[in-house]
Amino acid sequence: MRRLRLSEVDRRIIGLAVPALATLVVLPLYNLTDTAIVGHLGRAQLGGLALATTVLNLIAGFDRPTSGKILLEGRPVRRPGPDRGVVFQEPLLFPWLSVLENVTFGPRMHGDPPDEYLPKAARLIEQVGLGGFERHRPYELSGGMKQRTALARAWIGSPRVLLMDEPFAALDAQTRLMMQEQLVHLWEQTKTTVVFITHDVEEAILLADRVLVMTSRPGRIKADIAVSLKRPRSYEQLISSNSAAELKRQIFHLVREETLKTMDRNPDGGRRPGATPPETGSVVPITQANQIAGGAAERKASGRHH
Repeated sequence: MRRLRLSEVDRRIIGLAVPALATLVVLPLYNLTDTAIVGHLGRAQLGGLALATTVLNLIAGFDRPTSGKILLEGRPVRRPGPDRGVVFQEPLLFPWLSVLENVTFGPRMHGDPPDEYLPKAARLIEQVGLGGFERHRPYELSGGMKQRTALARAWIGSPRVLLMDEPFAALDAQTRLMMQEQLVHLWEQTKTTVVFITHDVEEAILLADRVLVMTSRPGRIKADIAVSLKRPRSYEQLISSNSAAELKRQIFHLVREETLKTMDRNPDGGRRPGATPPETGSVVPITQANQIAGGAAERKASGRHH
């Protein structure tokens, strides 16, 4: 059984001349024994949300597709649930709670016994490098420490899928690299499926076993690229490996094509007069993929913002 499947999904926004996402081709199709981290690229925006973020919101259950099905281990996704953890670009911590209280918020609200979740929370806090800061409030933490708290909070429920929306984009280079290493360390222990949105090509290559590049709207998967670099990976490997350099060149070229196309569009989705039409046949065929579609929409009343 495949862990995550999006089938014939369509999400359209009323009043838009062009659908947000149409015939979008699948997200990760990993089975239960072959999971991986996914690098997902795509800058096209609609209604204030990136198209890749729209897909993540649909999987998270914050939004619902106009038509089609999203299945997690064979069960339809209709609302948010503990089987999907989410880490946003901003940590979105409760400012009046400590690190420990933020990390354990989910199991406490679920009514889990403290003797079950407290030892796990202590291990996670230690693993993300926050040992000794359990009683600190968010205002006492750096940006990287806040994001590590958010990562531990998302992981404590042992989600089947972890959804990450540019979680390290606002961090400085050294902190971002440290967070990437900690994410990989946690993933190696759990093999949780991770859907990771990023606009950083090097980050995608460092983390991912597959990189899915999105087209501008209507959004599709332009390319599904396997990253075959051996693990464990390092930044030094990325800057010295010919294979990594070729991957970076290939992905950067694909993303740049789509960025240039979005610059030629009017806000309503039509092309500006005199703009060069997109080349035909430029979409890379995707194998073993289900067609889906989706689009940008307001999140449900969850209080979380991108």
